[in-house]
Amino acid sequence: MTDAPTTACLVDDLVALMRLAPAGEDRFRGRSEDIGTPNVFGGQVLGQALMAASLTVAPQRPVHSMHAYFLLPGEHAPIDYSVDRVRDGRSFTTRHVLARQNGRIIFEMAASFQTRDPGVEHQEPMPAVAGPEGLPSELERRVEAGDRLPEPFRVKATVPHGIEYRTVEQDDLLAPAPREGGCAIWMRAVAPLPDDPVVHRALLAYASDHGLLRAAAVRHGLSFLAGHVRAASLDHAMWFHRDFRFDDWLLYVVDSPSASGARGLCFGRVYTRDGRLVASAAQEGMLRVTDLAPAGARASVIVT
Repeated sequence: MTDAPTTACLVDDLVALMRLAPAGEDRFRGRSEDIGTPNVFGGQVLGQALMAASLTVAPQRPVHSMHAYFLLPGEHAPIDYSVDRVRDGRSFTTRHVLARQNGRIIFEMAASFQTRDPGVEHQEPMPAVAGPEGLPSELERRVEAGDRLPEPFRVKATVPHGIEYRTVEQDDLLAPAPREGGCAIWMRAVAPLPDDPVVHRALLAYASDHGLLRAAAVRHGLSFLAGHVRAASLDHAMWFHRDFRFDDWLLYVVDSPSASGARGLCFGRVYTRDGRLVASAAQEGMLRVTDLAPAGARASVIVT
């Protein structure tokens, strides 16, 4: 029996996942992790692509927005990233990133970076929700579900990870009751991160793909773990408003204003514990409902 990895090791592995190997001029290669989904987790590609773009921009110009499309399902294999230096202006810098596997483009992203400039400020206030203390983690809830989890998820979905998620609404993991109102998720790295702000932004991009489509599914009593939903991220956008640390608790508030045409549209806002709005996200994802299957049946979840 092997010892469980320490939280520091889990975070080191996560940071290493964001570290890309140089592969030529403005070319980089990233490894992949298998979190139990049939295809590579979309958040991994978002984080790595943002890291690739950031490596070609001076640190004095942090990213303020990114807009991405998932074009093909990614494999659990290395991913090659190429960066096009579209524009370097006086205040704004634009980069275009392509991700490839086996010679095929699986993902593309445009990102914009800006010098730090003063200006007017306002924000939507953070909603009043329960804090993370006392809430069980998603990992704890999956372990507690035990044999109720479909067989493919009983191993990968119950392995400790470098990011901890705690949902405020305790919906049933496999049979949530249909409801409105969106979802709120506390999240953070489970151990201290390096001080490099690029790493913190890349990891927030990674985590922003977790739970966003849930806001569309829960309105219809659907669970990605139950075996009757096929889901895939189609596009993803993020805006970075203020500085933050990802090793402090962040609140991810998500909702879904519309679902139609086998697609669900979801929005998210990210707050610090003291109520500062630090980032926003938007995603449209495919949501196809198949014949209802028993909770123990094989789940057909596709996450690109």
